[in-house]
Amino acid sequence: MTIGEKLRSARIAMNLSQIELADKVGVSERSLYNYEQTETYPKPTILKKLAETLNVTIAYLVDEEETDKHKNIDQELFVANVKNEHGHRGAKEASELLSRATALFAGGELEDDAKDIFFQSLMERNESSRL
Repeated sequence: MTIGEKLRSARIAMNLSQIELADKVGVSERSLYNYEQTETYPKPTILKKLAETLNVTIAYLVDEEETDKHKNIDQELFVANVKNEHGHRGAKEASELLSRATALFAGGELEDDAKDIFFQSLMERNESSRL
């Protein structure tokens, strides 16, 4: 599916009109129409707001092959929290850390419990670094 098709599908699934979604993310109805119908690509800040409002990941929206609406949502939320607390540099470092951690676990499957423990540890480390 294209980004426009995914936006439209997610909007309809949330029972939102184009006007309602446009208001929630701070764009004109015409802009939202263009995103859905003409494959006009939203700016990164708008893309982030669309993903948050529609409860999907940015990765889902931008990757035409991706079908999992929530893939990597924990990582996106973690990086967004770090960015809010520590700015762009902190978010970049968090993204790099997650990339390295992903590479560390490549080639094998972790159980969901193990993944939860790993990401909880990262979140706790982030919290303790603020103190």
